[in-house]
Amino acid sequence: MASLSDSSRQSLLPSFLYTSPNSFALDRLLNANNPAFGVSRSTTLESPAASSSPSIKSRTFMIPAPNEPGKRIEMYSPQFYAACTFGGILSCGLTHMTVTPLDLVKCNMQIDPGKYKSISSGFGVLLKEQGFRGFFRGWVPTLIGYSAQGACKFGFYEFFKKYYSDLAGPEYFAKYKTLIYLAGSASAEVIADVALCPFEAVKVRVQTQPGFARGMSDGFPKFIKSEGAAGLYKGIVPLWGRQIPYTMMKFASFETIVEMIYKYGIPTPKDQCSKSLQLGVSFAGGYVAGVFCAIVSHPADNLVSFLNNAKGATVGDAVKKLGLWGLFTRGLPLRIVMIGTLTGAQWGIYDAFKVFVGLPTTGGVAPAAGTQPAKA
Repeated sequence: MASLSDSSRQSLLPSFLYTSPNSFALDRLLNANNPAFGVSRSTTLESPAASSSPSIKSRTFMIPAPNEPGKRIEMYSPQFYAACTFGGILSCGLTHMTVTPLDLVKCNMQIDPGKYKSISSGFGVLLKEQGFRGFFRGWVPTLIGYSAQGACKFGFYEFFKKYYSDLAGPEYFAKYKTLIYLAGSASAEVIADVALCPFEAVKVRVQTQPGFARGMSDGFPKFIKSEGAAGLYKGIVPLWGRQIPYTMMKFASFETIVEMIYKYGIPTPKDQCSKSLQLGVSFAGGYVAGVFCAIVSHPADNLVSFLNNAKGATVGDAVKKLGLWGLFTRGLPLRIVMIGTLTGAQWGIYDAFKVFVGLPTTGGVAPAAGTQPAKA
């Protein structure tokens, strides 16, 4: 019979992540000196294409299921994708909700720069007019929308990265891996934005039009009554224009930056580094990637805010009112701070969850094709 502590640990994880629901001591998995964790320390699986090569028989990465050493979560199995999807929910939903005050000021600076002239004055105006509670207006659609987006973004990225690398094969994956990262992240984001768009539309309207609604519960039906159901997707094209370049930069630059850190900045091979160090690398790589993301996607972000705030507005109206320079620069410093922190935290949370369930962190130097992983 499982102990009470075993049962409490199991309750932290969704049961669908494992092939068996029996409980086990997670600390045994997370103990780097424990033989049960030896496989993850000795196996680096950053080349999905290499894992499917018939010449590499021991490439498949597995972790033990609770109290049953023979039961495993296999890399690129349904349980693996379920874990990545759940990690994406945690990483995107929680981080976007946390930075709601910054997002609120940023959106209002984009819509009404005459009133919200700077970051500090923007916070001052909000505090004076709406009080402290006003800083978190729109947090519910933010949490729901970005949780849905994160689930699709990370889950489908892992799927498409594996799918495209299998099509390319180990040799072409090693040669064109950046293109595969770009294609995989773009494909995932197309799906993720369909999930996000309705909630983003309501969020922007709630945040930029005081008195429109208190939040999600009354804002959603009000928006549909005003714009119609189709109005929830009025901003889908600008959203794709913002999020697809953002996500392509986010994933491809992260993978490249992390690989460079392990190759040039850390003398110890990744699979010999502590998990805390690996998570630190994930956060640092994510933060730098986030700065690039903010710059690339900012013009489209201004368009999304403008279109969702003004009824019947078009892209032409936005360009005419904001101007080309304003389209690229209005609210950019704040967005760099926000997106850099956000992206670093997202990669940190996502990889922390992967480590928590026994999976390897994302990114790093891929093993040469045809090499056998060291045995535990």
